[in-house]
Amino acid sequence: MSAKENTLPSTEEIANQTLVLILAGGRGSRLYELTDQRAKPAVYFGGGHRIIDFALSNCINSGLLKIGVITQYEAHSLLRHLQHGWSFLPRERDQFVDMLPARQQLNDQTWYRGTADAVWQNVHIMKEHYRPKYVLILAGDHIYKMDYMQMLRDHIASGAKATVGCIEVPREQAVAFGVMAVNEKLKVKAFVEKPEDPPAMPDRPGSSLASMGIYVFDADYLYEVLEREATSPDTSHDFGNDVIPAAVREGVLYAHPFEKSSKGRNTQGTIYWRDVGTIDSYWSANIDLVSEYPQLDMFDESWPIRTVPKQTAPTKFFYKHNHTRTIDNSLIGGSGVITDAEISNSVIFDRVQVAEGSHIEYAVVLPQVRIGKNCVLRRCIIDRNCGIPDGMQIGVDAELDKQRFRVSKGGVVLVTKTMLAALAAKQKQAEEAAKQKQAEEAAEQKQAEEAAEQ
Repeated sequence: MSAKENTLPSTEEIANQTLVLILAGGRGSRLYELTDQRAKPAVYFGGGHRIIDFALSNCINSGLLKIGVITQYEAHSLLRHLQHGWSFLPRERDQFVDMLPARQQLNDQTWYRGTADAVWQNVHIMKEHYRPKYVLILAGDHIYKMDYMQMLRDHIASGAKATVGCIEVPREQAVAFGVMAVNEKLKVKAFVEKPEDPPAMPDRPGSSLASMGIYVFDADYLYEVLEREATSPDTSHDFGNDVIPAAVREGVLYAHPFEKSSKGRNTQGTIYWRDVGTIDSYWSANIDLVSEYPQLDMFDESWPIRTVPKQTAPTKFFYKHNHTRTIDNSLIGGSGVITDAEISNSVIFDRVQVAEGSHIEYAVVLPQVRIGKNCVLRRCIIDRNCGIPDGMQIGVDAELDKQRFRVSKGGVVLVTKTMLAALAAKQKQAEEAAKQKQAEEAAEQKQAEEAAEQ
């Protein structure tokens, strides 16, 4: 251990001096209708959690217990989730999960204009009420396990004013990230946001070093750079586009490799971090959980992922007839009723009812869904509160699915309550039109018969 590391404050001191801000106001537009009525961090994941539970659990497990969650878009379900499941920290010990919704603070017309602006609009609260020495800024919409305390210790030991968490990604995937170049001491020498031609790592031409959207700042420096950025005439009010490049220019930004603090590795020892921001990535990350050796271990008690405690009854499985195969390789939530149905390689949340004769394969079924008799569901995501009518087939006829629902590039079908209501209305309209046509044809035939009799 170096002399610098020997002089570091204790873990308890660092925790007491650190404020965590979780940016949870984004819509997640690439999830389409799945985020029509909820922010991306509030989207369900893994049979019983929501995406934001990972960032919050990482904080708790890291001993960081002063947390503010910044919300904006469709925040109602997210706020309820925080109130019901994350309000247990004792305020008398100066521990909290505070909710910081957009309040149009600068003037009557300004909501949060970007990630940096979301923090800037809460600076006066940070100065007056929280008074941190360090600020850890997280995105609330990624799936991973990380010891943030290790990143904070590295930040303090390096003497940096700002530190960015980074992960090695294939170069062709780096177009979706902020990409950086570092020296041997991990000082960031260059940073470019979402480049068309990502720079490769010096020793790995097929890989790039990508930002995870995780930042540690000395609080005084953060206030200073945010004030400059807020008053700049040429800004997008974003950490990746504006604040981080400024820190690079000033020579105060260092990188923290995720490998040093990752708490989630697969059986091959590979670190796990996912942005489940598309229909395909969200579906595949959920389905991976039911494999024999999943990339993410949701049953790891050494680094637990907490959520809202649910008062659910056991799920009932009732079979009237003998089956050679009933349920395999699946996660099933509580208070469900499964009757004479086959389920395979699927993630089924709580309070789901499946009627007899239905077959479900490679499906993600969110809470309180009712699936009728003799349905077929394959490679699909069924949103909360959907009612699948008897005999409906999803994931069988691709062209028919495209006419009725949302189909991703990878062929995953997204079904929502609104889509089903529109389909039912269309079918009812078609039935009424058919009845009208039948009545008109009958009237015409009657007129023709009467004319023939005359």
